Amino acid sequence: MRMVTMFARRLLHAFLLILAVLVLNFLLIHLAPGDPVDVIAGGVGGTTEEAMADIRATYGLDKPIYVQLGLYLGRAFQGDLGNSFFYNSPVLELVTGRAGATILLVATALLFAISIGTLLGVLASHKPKGIVSALVTFISVVGNSAPIFWTGMMLVLLLAWVYPVFPIANMIDITKGAGFFDRILDILHHLVLPALTLGIVYLGRYARVTNASMLEILGSDYIRTARAMGVAETKVYSYHALRNLILPIVTITGRQFGSIISAAVLVEVVFSWPGLGTLAFDAILARDYPTVLGILFFSSVLVIVANLITGFVYHLVDPRVRTEG
Repeated sequence: MRMVTMFARRLLHAFLLILAVLVLNFLLIHLAPGDPVDVIAGGVGGTTEEAMADIRATYGLDKPIYVQLGLYLGRAFQGDLGNSFFYNSPVLELVTGRAGATILLVATALLFAISIGTLLGVLASHKPKGIVSALVTFISVVGNSAPIFWTGMMLVLLLAWVYPVFPIANMIDITKGAGFFDRILDILHHLVLPALTLGIVYLGRYARVTNASMLEILGSDYIRTARAMGVAETKVYSYHALRNLILPIVTITGRQFGSIISAAVLVEVVFSWPGLGTLAFDAILARDYPTVLGILFFSSVLVIVANLITGFVYHLVDPRVRTEG
């Protein structure tokens, strides 16, 4: 019952946070310089005062901003994010149509960063001054200091230009076979470079956190007790030490999820990956306020859901959190 109450409270907090995100994004977008009516009017070829007034009335831009905000919130909680000025389509359809590509990219990059980063961190903990430990430090420095778009361009030059192994743009090749497995392999082939670019940035962070956590765990009393009792070293690592790595990995994943969503925008632009990043880039250039707001709203919901899942996993794997709750 106590756990149900706690999660109900967290859901209420999540709802209030989503409401705050909607209001803040709306105000910031509408306070930004530029007028979407100019873009719309230029696209339809009418720039007279009468034409621009008709456009403002059609899209509700002639109303006071607080009225626009109230109408927007009312529609948003009914699942209506408005119509795109630039694409002339419902924003919800645009966002959901592109969300799958972004989620695939982010999930693949996270899987790569977590698996390889954890492996490197564990190996480095065997010899804190060894080659693997130096490699972890190097990857961490490069991942944190190099701009992500620069990393992407270097990978393009190396693996798509000097050694033409992977494609550099889009998600599919229309000249390839249209069968189900052919299409899956084609998507995975196009996914390698974007996912590798995004994963390298976070690979070093997972490796560094894993290495530091393993060194702390291996120096704890219960590990020394297990070794003193003659427990095999492989069992010390697999049963005692690795089990305690779950919490640091869950923590950094929950904290970095919003950052990796933001970084995915740049990666998608570099590789023309047809996800929310390229959609946001085009919408910003076109002053397409409803589409930008829809993307920000969807991204915020993803981050909030990720944090809720992180809290739930904490309750599953850490009895101390359940006791404090």
